[in-house]
Amino acid sequence: MKKLLILSLLTCASQFAGAKSWTLQECIEYALANNITLKKTLVSRLSAHEDMLQSQAALLPSLSATTNQNITYRPWPETGAASVQNGYVQASVDKFYYNGSYGVSTNWTVWDANRTRNTVRLNRLAEEQAELDSAITANSIQEQIAQLYVQILYAADAIEVNKKSLETSRKNEERGQEFYNVGKMSRADLSQLTAQRAQDEYSVVEAESNLRNYKRQLKQLLQLTGDEEFDVVLSVDVSDEMALAEIPSVKDVYENAVAMRPEIRAARLGMEQSALNMKIANAQRMPTISFSGSAVTNTTSLSDNGWGNQLKNNFNLGAGFSINIPIFDNRQYKTAYNKALLQRQSYMLDLQDKQTELYSTIENYWLQAVNNQNKYKAAIVATQSASESYALLSGKFKEGLINIIELMEGRDKLIMAQQNELQAKYLAILNIDILKLYQTGTLL
Repeated sequence: MKKLLILSLLTCASQFAGAKSWTLQECIEYALANNITLKKTLVSRLSAHEDMLQSQAALLPSLSATTNQNITYRPWPETGAASVQNGYVQASVDKFYYNGSYGVSTNWTVWDANRTRNTVRLNRLAEEQAELDSAITANSIQEQIAQLYVQILYAADAIEVNKKSLETSRKNEERGQEFYNVGKMSRADLSQLTAQRAQDEYSVVEAESNLRNYKRQLKQLLQLTGDEEFDVVLSVDVSDEMALAEIPSVKDVYENAVAMRPEIRAARLGMEQSALNMKIANAQRMPTISFSGSAVTNTTSLSDNGWGNQLKNNFNLGAGFSINIPIFDNRQYKTAYNKALLQRQSYMLDLQDKQTELYSTIENYWLQAVNNQNKYKAAIVATQSASESYALLSGKFKEGLINIIELMEGRDKLIMAQQNELQAKYLAILNIDILKLYQTGTLL
């Protein structure tokens, strides 16, 4: 964002690690790297990536190795009776003996109507969805930082306006004291000037409190901790051109935003996910063909052969195919398909809702930008007129030609005009730059 990039010259001074100064870009980058909510979305994205890798691995054959070692104790074996162990007739009367088996098996789903492949695609979309959630959070953080920056700048300028007003009040009070001393002003009129000076002092304190509060909010958004002071240093004045810049049209902003905003892309991804869920549900009606294979051998202490010979003699290889044909699945397919269809309709409605909400948000920022820009143009003229009028009233007051009431009315009009000008100026800058955020996708 070009205008707010200029505002980045207005740095945030922090006492962390040797009074580091923060530009707007540094504040944004720090927030994007350290915000806890954003970190949580990153964890969700990594989790979705693991699900996608697991579904990809399901396309490959599985392989497992097993072994069983059993010891048997027969306290009262039948003498002269024969038993069959591992295919051999044994007449042994051993009370203790063991059996061991060793095997390797594999299983591979050869065809499942693309259910596994569609699951891979579905998990890949889920990973993209999680990434878009991170982008949505990042955009929200950038927007909040921009708003706080403008509020801080406005509060800082408001302090200067109130200080100038306080200085004028003090001079008027001093002049009023002189008039009172020579009998040209009543005690009641002098008390009004004193009360006005006290009110202006209060306004300065209140403006400084507002500035500290905005700094605290920015510090919290950056998630900085510690007792060190977080300050804002104004190094460049905000120009009138920034508030009077050309405002992009609602149509241009919306067309760019609807094509690139992550919340719209996320809603569209949801529709793609529901379409894949429908395909996966359809696959439940189709046969599944699987291949299996195994290599098995065993040993026993009841045999007179050595352990190595037993492994060799008892070695077996096996392989086979299996076909699973669903006939009646207790309505599992129908339910899964109907739910996927309803999910698709929900995502379509969600997309329409997101588009409507996006257009309304952009239109609101556009109206605010236009209104505040027009207010700022009018406020410039009003401030100039009120300043000239108050200068004339001040001169007449010093000469004793007007009373305190006329002077106070002129001063109130000037303060109101100055505050209106400041407010319109910064709100115009904020709304214009937020529109460009929606148009370009970034503040920087």
